[in-house]
Amino acid sequence: MGVEIKETRVSDAEFEAMERFVFEYLSASVEKEDEGGRMRWYPWHSAQYRHNHILNVVSLAEEIARKEGADVDVTRVAALFHDVAKLEADQEMHAEAGARVAREYLNSHGEYPDSFVDQVCRAIEDHSYQGDLRDLPLETQCLIEADLLDKVGANGTALMLLRMGYEARTHMDADEMVDRVMERGIDAANRVRSDTAESIAHQRLKRVRWFREWLEDEVAAMGE
Repeated sequence: MGVEIKETRVSDAEFEAMERFVFEYLSASVEKEDEGGRMRWYPWHSAQYRHNHILNVVSLAEEIARKEGADVDVTRVAALFHDVAKLEADQEMHAEAGARVAREYLNSHGEYPDSFVDQVCRAIEDHSYQGDLRDLPLETQCLIEADLLDKVGANGTALMLLRMGYEARTHMDADEMVDRVMERGIDAANRVRSDTAESIAHQRLKRVRWFREWLEDEVAAMGE
């Protein structure tokens, strides 16, 4: 028997077109909001931040999928669309709304197999799943793990410190904010199931611990 060679179903050009569509969709969602809408409390709810988060998740999900043997095309396309409806739908409904957007796009751009479209949309629909990740298809697991890991480590710490500024808090409260990142990171490390995601989680947690130690060394009032 010969070895089956699985060709990439999504070319780089097609993926770049999807990426442009997702950013334009997010931008249009913000423009449709009323002034002072629910997603305008903090600047990271902008189209730019949400798009950057999506790209972070794409990168992490693709790395996990490659190392764990998941379908990389399904995983990276699902990651790209997973939060496309985040700025226009209620939190509880954004996964289903995102799956609908993805299905409409994939069915109208190119000739992707129905099975591929179904797998992508199922992963998007389930990316907010709170149960045991081992109960899900591997591609969905990779997506959820990547989504959890994005706010852990240096990126998560920077976001929490940015939040301090908008809450008019001083740097002497930074230990509390960094502790939140640590707690989130520990929760993520406990939820992920793949060896690759566990390795990334522990690496990022080390960075947060180092940063907290540096703060304690340099900020006199830290922890008082």
